[in-house]
Amino acid sequence: MSTPSRGFTFDPGRVAPDVGAPAADRIVSGDPQFRTWNLEEAEGGLYAGIWEATPGAWRIVYEEWEYFHILSGHSRVIAEDGTVFELKAGDSMILRPGFKGIWEVIETTRKDYVIRI
Repeated sequence: MSTPSRGFTFDPGRVAPDVGAPAADRIVSGDPQFRTWNLEEAEGGLYAGIWEATPGAWRIVYEEWEYFHILSGHSRVIAEDGTVFELKAGDSMILRPGFKGIWEVIETTRKDYVIRI
């Protein structure tokens, strides 16, 4: 019996994406749509994968910890206190539990992520 590999590339072609959208009561503008390729789930509530969203804006409330790196596109995260984070390809960010604000996708955005629940 062969042992499965302990490593793999972050290739969204390995799995079919989950398709979704923000809850209707959170949408601020537009009709944003999501595609999520969850590539790894580990014990203890750890997730990693690739997420993509089309233009629009919605309210966000983080109950989890997330690190992400923008692969393409342009988004803006606006914190509840008014702080604006412009995010383009190459940018990284951490959002901690309790973060509230608005995620606005200016140009379809793709990011890779690691989430700890």
